Amino acid sequence: MNRIALLGLAASAALAFGLPAGAKPITFELPPETAELKPGPNLETAQGNCVACHSADYILTQPRSMANKKEFWLGEVNKMIHSYGAPIQESDVAKIVEYLAATY
Repeated sequence: MNRIALLGLAASAALAFGLPAGAKPITFELPPETAELKPGPNLETAQGNCVACHSADYILTQPRSMANKKEFWLGEVNKMIHSYGAPIQESDVAKIVEYLAATY
């Protein structure tokens, strides 16, 4: 579960169970990153959008032998937006797809 979802879940639980306003938030430490996004065109856009919700490992585990890389990555980015609710700006989609297709 990603950080944003955990925070939302904690806030919802606090409201639902009527916890006192002074209740301390749940905190936890994430494990260290084990992978980084590779350098490439539009790296900053990909970092700002992709690794805000999941680690670079998720990208690294995707298939490498696809016939049309841009089509594959466009499908993945759209899945993140429409299935998982990723807050990616429409203007960033093409930049992210370009980065992923060129780099992975």
